[in-house]
Amino acid sequence: MKKPNIIMILADDMGSWAMGCAGNSDVKTPNLDGLAKEGMLFENFFCTSPVCSPARASILSGKMPSQHGVHDWISRGHINYEDVSDELKKMHNDPNASWEYNWSKNQLQGDHAIRYMDEFNTYTELLADNGYTCGLSGKWHLGDAKTPQKGFSYWKTIAMGGDNYYYPTVLKDDKFEMLRDTYITEYITDHALAFLEDQTNENPFYLSVHYTAPHASWEEHQHPKEFYEMYDECEFAQTPNVEHHKWGASYTKEQRKENLQGYYAAISAMDYGIGTIVNHLKENNLWDNTIIMFTSDNGMSMGHHGIFGKGNGTFPLNMYDTAVKVPAIISYPNELTGGSIARGLYSHYDIMPTIAKLLNIKLDHSYPGTSFDEIFSENFSGGENPIVIFDEYGSTRMIRTTEYKYIHRYPYGENEFYCLLTDSDEEHNLIDEPNMSDKILNAKKSMEAWFIQHTDPSKDGTKEAVYGSGQLDLVGENQSQKHAFVNLDG
Repeated sequence: MKKPNIIMILADDMGSWAMGCAGNSDVKTPNLDGLAKEGMLFENFFCTSPVCSPARASILSGKMPSQHGVHDWISRGHINYEDVSDELKKMHNDPNASWEYNWSKNQLQGDHAIRYMDEFNTYTELLADNGYTCGLSGKWHLGDAKTPQKGFSYWKTIAMGGDNYYYPTVLKDDKFEMLRDTYITEYITDHALAFLEDQTNENPFYLSVHYTAPHASWEEHQHPKEFYEMYDECEFAQTPNVEHHKWGASYTKEQRKENLQGYYAAISAMDYGIGTIVNHLKENNLWDNTIIMFTSDNGMSMGHHGIFGKGNGTFPLNMYDTAVKVPAIISYPNELTGGSIARGLYSHYDIMPTIAKLLNIKLDHSYPGTSFDEIFSENFSGGENPIVIFDEYGSTRMIRTTEYKYIHRYPYGENEFYCLLTDSDEEHNLIDEPNMSDKILNAKKSMEAWFIQHTDPSKDGTKEAVYGSGQLDLVGENQSQKHAFVNLDG
C-alpha cells in the first residue's frame, strides 16, 4: 500500500477555544468544522511551550526546549541582511518611510542568519529519507529563513516570525523583499496549492502550511473587508470580559472589541484557505490517502484571565490552559472514522514519535513524547487513559493531569496549583492551602523527575534569563553574544 501523504496545517497563536467545532458560536470556521466532522477532534492537545519558536522547534524535533535550546520567540538570526533587496534596504534607511517598514527594519537590519535547529533531527528529515517530497509554505521562524533545510526541497517561507498581513517580507528571486497589497494568508495558501499541483500519485509528499494567522496585528486595515465585516455585529460573548490580569497590560472596551474582531477575521480568512486546500485534495484524488493535521504552535488568551496574549502576555510568564492548550484535528479517510473524538491528553511532543511509528522507525529514549498512532486503530475508544502533560517557558515549568495543574517558577515563584475537576477555568490558586500540601509536593517531585530525565544541562531553561521579549542567539557552548535573550526593557 502506498505511504500516506501528510499535510501539517499550523496556525499561529490560535486558542483551542477558537473554532466552531470547539463550541464557540461567535467565530466562523466552516472548513475546520468540516474537517473535524470528517476526521477526529482532540479535546485536550497541548503545546510544549506557550510561545511560537520553542513550540515550533519541539513540534519538528520531538525535543523539549531544555533539549533543543530555543526558549523564546526568535528575534534575531532570521537571515543575513545582505540578502535583503536593495529597495527594502533603502526604505529601512529612510527616516520618512511609512509605518509598514518598521517591523522588518527592527527585526532584519544588521541581522545574520543563525541555524537554531542544526543539532537536531526532525520528522521532516525522517520523511525525506523515506521517499517523501517535503514542502513548506509559510512561517519558519527557526533561523536562516533563506536556506531550505530539514528535508524540505520546496521552500516558500517568510523572513521573520510575525509580519504585516498586507506587506509581508518574503524570499523572491534569491532576495528578501516586501510585497505590497498581498494578504499573507492568501500568499501562503497559493504556494501550498502550487506545491500540491506538482505532486503525482507516484511518490508520497509532506507539506507544511504554516500560516501567520491569527497572530497580531488585528487592526481593521490588516485584514480583507469581507472577513472583518463578518464580525461587525458580533457581541463577542464567547470570551470573558474581565479586568486585566495583575501581571498584564490594561485594555479598554473598545480595544477588546477591535482585538477580537481582527483575531476572528484572521481565523476566518485562514479557514477559507484551508477549505481551498481540502477541495484541491478531493478534486485530485488525493483526499483518501492524505493525513491532515491541523493545530497551532501555542494557545492564546483573548480576554481570558484578563490577558490578551500567550505565555508572554504576562510577566511572570503564564501557563493557563488558554495559553498551553491548542486546537487539534486529524483527518485520514482511509483510517479514521469521521466525527470521532479523542478525549485523552496529548502533546506536540508526541508528533515526532507518531510519524516515526508510521514509518516503522524506532527512536531512542531521549524523546519525551509517545506515539498516538493508536488513533488509527479501529479499536480506539477515545484515549481516556491518564497521561501527564509537561510544559516550560524559560524558568516557568508546568505539570498537568486531568485532575490538577502545578506551575513552578524558578527560583522564587509565584507558584500555582489548581484543582481542574472543580476549577477548570483556573480561577482559584490553591498553592497555600494546607490540605493540598501533599498533592503539591508530589506534583513537584514528578515534574522535576521528568525534567531531570530529559533536560540537557547546557540548554536548561531554568538557568536562562527568558523574559518573553525575544531570543537573540543560541544558548550553551554555542552562544556567541553576551546576552541570548532580550530583557524587559528591550
